[in-house]
Amino acid sequence: MKNIAYYNGKISTIEDMSIPLNDRSHYFGDGVYDATIASQHRIYLLEDHINRFFNSMSLVNIQPDFSKAWLAELLAELALKVDSSEQFVYFQVSRGTAIRNHAYDLNIKPNLTVYITPSTSPKTILTQSLKVQTEPDIRFELCHIKTLNLLPNVMSTQRAQQKGLDETIYHRQGRVTECAHSNVHIIQKGRLKTAPTDHWILPGIARKHLLMAAKRLGIPCDETAFNLDELFNAEEVIITSSSHFCSQVTEIDGKGVGGRNEQLLQALQAATYQEFQALI
Repeated sequence: MKNIAYYNGKISTIEDMSIPLNDRSHYFGDGVYDATIASQHRIYLLEDHINRFFNSMSLVNIQPDFSKAWLAELLAELALKVDSSEQFVYFQVSRGTAIRNHAYDLNIKPNLTVYITPSTSPKTILTQSLKVQTEPDIRFELCHIKTLNLLPNVMSTQRAQQKGLDETIYHRQGRVTECAHSNVHIIQKGRLKTAPTDHWILPGIARKHLLMAAKRLGIPCDETAFNLDELFNAEEVIITSSSHFCSQVTEIDGKGVGGRNEQLLQALQAATYQEFQALI
């Protein structure tokens, strides 16, 4: 198949799939999701992503009627059905299907959606340098939950794209938080610095593995908040996600940044890509 979609047991192409109007994701964005990539039809860091998915469900009181093991098996089977060996893998759960009402039945059955499409090879992405912008972080206070409520992220991404940029870095109350769809880190005085994973930060899977790579390399790590001045004056600025393992940022708000510790940056890039190859 050129791509695949799954909804509560039904399988088709994305173009042929339909979802009930009363799915609560339609009215309220009432659900959570996760996403990763696959290479050679094998899904990258699937256990980490499923664990975060179940944690997100727990935090918004969605009660799944399936297990982690069952979901892992389903995703692996679906990935094998897509022709391309390089894939983007997306899965979400909505609270369920019901007539529109803000309140919900505690026994409502959740709806599971999956889609898998062809994707670009991570090796190609890793060599790209990114140009980004900054914006005030006006999102809600529950950024640590990977919910479907992404309108502020969508608007930020659209504004960046219209300027020919790749991403938006958010800041809140003088503190750099994260990006519209990734995490941001800096190299400062030979240390990898990244914001703590509190309620303003999504606990990124790539973020976790970047820190693990740094520790293997003996690079000091600092999980404390940093501000815009530190961002603009960092030796390197790094963006991570499960499709951009460790990408270099070279421009923020039209100003050149980083480029002053490429040896350490390249060591981190090599370590994260080697981990990817070993796991795939």
